[in-house]
Amino acid sequence: MASQAAKKGGALDVIKWLAVAALLVAAILGNGQYPEVGLLYRVLGVLVLALVAVAIALTTDRGRKFNQYRKEAWTELRKVIWPTRTETTQTTLLVLAVVLLVALIMFLFDMLISFLIGLAVG
Repeated sequence: MASQAAKKGGALDVIKWLAVAALLVAAILGNGQYPEVGLLYRVLGVLVLALVAVAIALTTDRGRKFNQYRKEAWTELRKVIWPTRTETTQTTLLVLAVVLLVALIMFLFDMLISFLIGLAVG
């Protein structure tokens, strides 16, 4: 009996995804098919159809899982301790200083190797 319920939910989800695809195709084709309609109305039409498609997609099993994942990610994002402006500036300057130092060291090694090859070749 549980497998039948899963199949029904699966079949209903397939129908919902087909409806989502149909709405998005209708939005895209409708936008291109009616250029004489004002731009504002076409944009509003595409937005309304896209929002309806998203609403339908969120009622599917994958849509619910995605929405739960989105909520958990947002919760984790709020837990992040962002650096202050001063910390960011100091870190950026430190990175630039290290990059310049490494570039100088590489330049000096290159000059040394070039000099030694010049001596060896003559």
